[in-house]
Amino acid sequence: MSTDPEVRWLTIPDLVDILGIGVSKVRRLIEDRSLAARRIDGVWRVPESFIRDGEPLSELRGTLIVLADAGFDNDAAIEWLLEPEESLGFAPIEALRAGRKAEVRRIAQALA
Repeated sequence: MSTDPEVRWLTIPDLVDILGIGVSKVRRLIEDRSLAARRIDGVWRVPESFIRDGEPLSELRGTLIVLADAGFDNDAAIEWLLEPEESLGFAPIEALRAGRKAEVRRIAQALA
């Protein structure tokens, strides 16, 4: 699990408030890979960086699918997105937020 103290984790109730949708819709976003969550101390949590302007980061879903196709489970995908990637020089989630999804997905595909 990412031990970076800079990572802020949101709970399902946090996401309900931020996204303005119900719990079942938040869970559906996680199931369809629009968001990725992990259990921390028994509570499902999503990195705050996966949200932008009150919506799931649009570039995230396709990237999570590419990572799943490369054999990453949910926790490994979250870890990869949050940890600095040598070829980028920073975390892949930062590159996604900067509009560099093609580059991030190309690197993710190469991991398979």
